[in-house]
Formats: sequence, C-alpha cells, structure tokens
Amino acid sequence: MGKMALFDFVMDFGNSSREQVVPMTVFVAILCLCLVIGHLLEENRWVNESITAIIIGCISGTIILFISKGKSSHILRFNEEVFFIYLLPPIIFNAGFQVKKKQFFHNFLTIMSFGVIGVFISSSIITAGSWWLFPKLNFDGLSVRDYLGIGAIFSSTDTVCTLQVLHQDETPLLYSLVFGEGVVNDATSVVLFNAVQKLDVDRFNGWSAVHIFLDFLYLFSTSTALGVAAGLLTSYILKGLYFGRHSSVREISLMLLMAYLSYMLAELFSLSGILTVFFSGILMSHYAWHNVTDSSRITTRHAFEAMSFIAETFIFLYVGMDALDIEKWKMSKQSVWTSMGIYGTVLILIAVGRAAFVFPLSALSNFMNRNATRAPSISFEHQIVIWWAGLMRGAVSIALAFKQFTYSGVAVDPVHAVMVTTTIIVVLFSTLVFGFLTKPLINYLLPHHDHTRRSIDREPTISKDRLPLLSFEESATTNLLRAKDSLSMLFERPVYTIHSYWRRFDDTYMRPIFGGARRNESSGSG
Repeated sequence: MGKMALFDFVMDFGNSSREQVVPMTVFVAILCLCLVIGHLLEENRWVNESITAIIIGCISGTIILFISKGKSSHILRFNEEVFFIYLLPPIIFNAGFQVKKKQFFHNFLTIMSFGVIGVFISSSIITAGSWWLFPKLNFDGLSVRDYLGIGAIFSSTDTVCTLQVLHQDETPLLYSLVFGEGVVNDATSVVLFNAVQKLDVDRFNGWSAVHIFLDFLYLFSTSTALGVAAGLLTSYILKGLYFGRHSSVREISLMLLMAYLSYMLAELFSLSGILTVFFSGILMSHYAWHNVTDSSRITTRHAFEAMSFIAETFIFLYVGMDALDIEKWKMSKQSVWTSMGIYGTVLILIAVGRAAFVFPLSALSNFMNRNATRAPSISFEHQIVIWWAGLMRGAVSIALAFKQFTYSGVAVDPVHAVMVTTTIIVVLFSTLVFGFLTKPLINYLLPHHDHTRRSIDREPTISKDRLPLLSFEESATTNLLRAKDSLSMLFERPVYTIHSYWRRFDDTYMRPIFGGARRNESSGSG
C-alpha cells in the first residue's frame, strides 16, 4: 500500500477487496467490545477505557497469535505517519475545545512551566541517564540522535487515568494543572522530537543545545500563532455569514475542516500541528462556539469528544496487541535480564526526571504567588498527584518510538527493535500498574477531596476598579498613579492581573468582531 497507506495488512488475504475488509471489520468489532466493557466497569472508577483497551488488546493478540500459529498477534499493522495525520488531530483538538479556559489561563504560567520547562528537564535527565546506563547493561548501538529522541519519547505523558479519578468541580486547581500540563507536555515533546530530528549530530556541542532551544521557540510561537489565526478566522466567518440560518451541518463541518486544515498547514510548513490544532480548538470554543445554533453547540461537543475517544481507544487497543509481536521480540536478541534492566532503567529515569521539575517548579509557583490574596497554592499532596499523573506513558510515546525506530511499523535493526519493545512495555506497565494504583493513592492523599473545596482553589477576586486601563480623558498624574498601582499588582500576582486586562480587552475589542458570550454571560462557564 506504500508508505502513506492507512494500514499494512499483516495477514495475506490476496487482492480480494472482500478479504481485505475482514481485518478492519474484526478490529472495529473489538473496538465496540472495548466500549461495552468500559461502560460496565465505569462505576468502580478503578479502570478507564485506556486500561480496558490495553487488556482487551492483549487478550485479542493472544487469540490471534494462537490462530496464526505463532506468526503474528496483529490484525492490522500500525503506520506511525497515519497516527500523526488521522488519529492525533481529533484527540488534541478536542482537548483544546473542551478545556476549561478560566482555570487553564488562571494557572497558565504554572502549566506552561510544567509542560515546557519540565519537558526539557525530564528529557535531559532521560537522555543523559540512558546514555550513561545503557552501555553498562551491555546495550550499545544507539546514535546520538537516538538518545536525544529517547529523551523526547519518554517525556510525553498520559494523564487519562488520573483525570478520570479527579473531579473538575471538586479539585479545579489540581484538575487544571494535570490536564493543562498533559496537553502542553505532549505538544512540547513532539516539537522537541522534531527539533532533534533536524539536528546535525556530527557537530553536536553546546551550541547544538542552544540551536535546539531556538528552533523549539520558533516552532512553538509560529505554530501557536497559526492555531490562533485559524480559530479567529473560523469565528469571523461563522459570525459574519451565519451558516445556521440554512444548515447547522455546515457550521459543524466548517469548524471541523478548519481545525484539520490548520493542522495540515502546520505539518506542510514543518511546524507543530499539535500546538496549532490545540490553540485552534481553544479559540473556536471561546468565540466560534457562541456563533452557531444551539443544536450545533450540543452536537459539536459530543461529536468532537466521540472522535477523540475512538482515536484514543484505537491506539491503546493496538498497543495491547503489539505487546505480543513475536517478530520484534525475536529481533531484539537481548537476554531476559538485559531487557528487564533496560525496562527498569527507563522507568526509574522517567520517575527521577519528573520529580526533578514537579517539586521545584511547584515551589517556585507558590513563591511567586505568596503575596496574592487567596491565590491557589500547590500543596505537597497536590505535587505528589501531579508527579504520579505524569509517570504514565501513552499514545504519543508509542507514535514517536515508531517514528524513530521503525519504517512503516517494522523495526529493521535489532537495537531499534529493543527500543520499540521497551516503549511498549513501559506504556503497558505504567498504564496498568500506575493506572490501577491511581485511585487509592488519590483517595489516600485527598480524602473525600474535602480540603480542595477550601478557598485555595477559588478564583481570587480582583476588583475592576483597582485594575483600570489607562484613559486619555484623565490627567497624566492620574494615569501615572494607576500605572504604578497596576505595575505593583502585576509583580504581586502577574497571572491574575494579566488575565483581568485580557478579559477587558476581550470584551471591548475581540468579542464584537469574532463573537462569543459577554463576561456576564460566561462568568460561570469554563
């Protein structure tokens, strides 16, 4: 089917179109089974769809392996390019579209420090640790680019298990930090991974690290700008042309296609499609969503969430099947103890790398907000939950590993095969083991979530009178006094001061052009 084919069929069914449909039919049937079993297990909240899909994938892989007499555990062979083109966009777009913007932007600096600075710290520790420890385990053959890629691959988190246990209304601060950091973390990991791929490893030195950072800043800023532009353009079109008077289908289709167009444009210009489609989703939910009919508002939220849910379940189901891929295990040619040492080393480096930034950056965030009245503080219990949530690895790690170490889903080198199997084992272990332990840990650290209802998680009140915009109608002395007062408050509580100015600018200039609810209409919304 070629490199850009959706899937390469593992089983040889000839050229018959009917026979080629069989693998996809079976896979879709297993997906439906995941939904049913996930629903039956929903009440206990011990497991989620990710864990369910992985377990069912392992069981299905075992059955297929038995039927094929040990030849393969796959129905389909995953192509990593398809993941980035077809499966990842709906996941990230829905994350931006469904995000609670109030909490997200109130904690924006903390989220960005975790999601951006944290990835650089974690990636550096994982890269340096694997570079130093792998040879001691008699595992050689990786290039400099491979080690740098490993740092980016294992810095991508999957916070689904933790988010399903946390409650957005009971723990708004904690939920916002875990959710926001998870999305920004994935985007940063992919941007960093792409920057590493462009690096000239033959001339790797201190300046190379600076070059990676500058390349990252360029990708991050331009990708974000493209996403914002796509969201605003969509909002302007929907507000000006009012598609809903003829058909709500066109409204939904335009939002969906514009989001996907922004993603593809970002990929076309070698930017980060993840960041672009994420911020496109945020802008569309903030402006465009208010420009469509009531039926379209309900439909978009459920439709986008359903697409994201199916894509995530698909990935974890495949991961469960891929864990039993005999070809990769045979190709790795490593002893059991060496393999176990590699798996354990990676897991330890992930834990150390995460702790290296969660606790220091949390302390820094608390220090910066120490003078803010009723400002949220990240307690030690919250820090442990944030650290734990980021120990789990998911679909993005799998996709990056396939992109780094395989060609069209097939590892052609024994060393690369080891890294693919290592990634799969780490994802399986972290999702199953850490995922199962998430609920008891949170219940122990946050009993009944009572303390999270206290004022530490409430939105700090900032009087509009104390945060005025400069006025041309008043004297220079009055404006200077106001500017001095605003500057003082900016140093004391920068996030909330900037947020207040943004809300006034948004109500005065942005909403009249691009649409959206006024502040008094959306004060209680996300």
